[in-house]
Amino acid sequence: MNADRIANFERMAQADPTNEMAHFSLGNAYLQAGRHAEAAASLERCLELAPEMSKAWQLCGQAQLGAGWADKAVQTLNRGYEIAAGKGDRMPQQAIAELLRGVGREPPTVAVATAAGPAGGTGDGFVCSRTGRAGTRMDAAPFRGPVGAWIHQNISAETWKAWIGQGTKVINELRLDFSRDRDQEVYDQHMHEFLGLDPEMLARLKGGTEPARGA
Repeated sequence: MNADRIANFERMAQADPTNEMAHFSLGNAYLQAGRHAEAAASLERCLELAPEMSKAWQLCGQAQLGAGWADKAVQTLNRGYEIAAGKGDRMPQQAIAELLRGVGREPPTVAVATAAGPAGGTGDGFVCSRTGRAGTRMDAAPFRGPVGAWIHQNISAETWKAWIGQGTKVINELRLDFSRDRDQEVYDQHMHEFLGLDPEMLARLKGGTEPARGA
């Protein structure tokens, strides 16, 4: 299955070298297959096109570490940490910090993001697990099932709206057709990554063992 995904994303990246989502998806697929040098090259290309993509900085640094390029990885991760902190992307920021500490480095000192809620926040004390910022609680889960319930409990309406915009870009740039099961899976994978739902957490949710809020 991963070989099919890689071949699909390779075709997309070759057909449109300016498609940052294709390079991101290809790099992620390479990384999952243990092809670290190729993953790093694809993710570096993604970052050339979309330098504010926090998750790409995280995965690029991870791939560079896997390829044995520790010095280069530290530079990538430091920069990614600064970008993630500046955007309030808490989950990539935390993951980058763990990668840095794994090689004996502390993350760079950055200005602490304010806890002030985004425009439109209700001030009801709800804090988005992805951003770490106050936001508006969604009225209901965006869709049925345990993943939808987790999103309702953990993700602010503002962050969900941001995903809808990003998700539209994923659909358009990757030319997804939801009549094909695989394309729906690709869309869901991007959504999970954007919201900070890692494979372990997804397995727990789908297995009926729901983690605590923010876990």
